[in-house]
Amino acid sequence: MPELIGITGGIGSGKSRACRFLADLVGWPLLDIDQICRALLQPDMPGWLALRQALGRAFFTAGELNRPKLREAIFADAALRQQVDGLLHPLAKQAMLQQAAQQSTPLMLAEIPLLFEAGWQDSVSQIVVVYADETVRLRRIMERDQVSEEQAWRAIAAQMPLADKARLADHLIDNSSAWESTCAQLRHVAKKIMETRSA
Repeated sequence: MPELIGITGGIGSGKSRACRFLADLVGWPLLDIDQICRALLQPDMPGWLALRQALGRAFFTAGELNRPKLREAIFADAALRQQVDGLLHPLAKQAMLQQAAQQSTPLMLAEIPLLFEAGWQDSVSQIVVVYADETVRLRRIMERDQVSEEQAWRAIAAQMPLADKARLADHLIDNSSAWESTCAQLRHVAKKIMETRSA
């Protein structure tokens, strides 16, 4: 079983881009929990079946999960968000560990957006938090998802405060400004991770 390096952050912090850069830089395989969840939510897959049983047909259209509708409802309803997370997080964690166990590499990266919210800290050996200023995150979410400022704020508010995540990080990447600065920080973090492993 490879050692897992967990990479997390807040919505709009740019963690996916940082993950891809780090994986390319060091040649470590990368697990993407969002991709795992998308696979689990395909028709008749475990996540799809769990949500269909729990939520009925309200968020399904012609057998497909209506992800935008569910996402909007989750951001607006904390109880629904907790229910959905409670169903999907155990399935996603199981799939992540199964995929990791199939790798022969000694080290893997895992992009886990809700690492702290899901309580997966014990599943990874080191945690990298990608940070960005709130105004930067807000703009990125609005541009990327084509949503209003209010919707973007709701998405940010639905997650654990990024400042709290930053305080729990083994390594912190500030992705608020120029990408070149972020890359320099990622190179430094890669070196630190390797030093920690060899210590």
